[in-house]
Amino acid sequence: MRNRPIPGSSGLVRGMSLLGDPVLHAPCETVTDFSPVLKTLIEDMFATMYAAQGVGLAANQVGVPLRVFVYDCPDDDDVRHLGHIVNPRLVEVDGVMVRGPEGCLSLPGLEAGTERFDHAVVEGVTADGEPVRVEGTGFFARCLQHECDHLEGVVYTDRLRGWRRRRAHRAARRAPWSR
Repeated sequence: MRNRPIPGSSGLVRGMSLLGDPVLHAPCETVTDFSPVLKTLIEDMFATMYAAQGVGLAANQVGVPLRVFVYDCPDDDDVRHLGHIVNPRLVEVDGVMVRGPEGCLSLPGLEAGTERFDHAVVEGVTADGEPVRVEGTGFFARCLQHECDHLEGVVYTDRLRGWRRRRAHRAARRAPWSR
């Protein structure tokens, strides 16, 4: 096995887009330029995700409206999943619908019980344009769905209903980072 650099080890930490930023609430554009600029973006996204102690990060969360996300996330069996997906498509969700705690780096310090399927499959390509298919269960399935939502302009609070939604929006308005 050849030595590979640790994702994010050469990237720069970028500023985080926060709830209310228009880039988080609009669908992202398809990646068509697979130049070194894309690889730099991915490295920066890993560095930013690690600095914020997250498990996933979509490009629009660092202000770039492109269909890319990175992840370093365990599943419910504590198996680590590490990678990136360019132009991802959520092609399958099934299994049991589970309400579990969900947070977001664009809503720091907030969390709400959010319903997600416990199985998800995402297809896309790598930064080199190679096809990739990622399948997740449990917490990792939640991560995959969460990041795909970001690329469609959806934050997890958009999925909340009733008192959970009201409580999350109230907390967001009161948060020190609120606009």
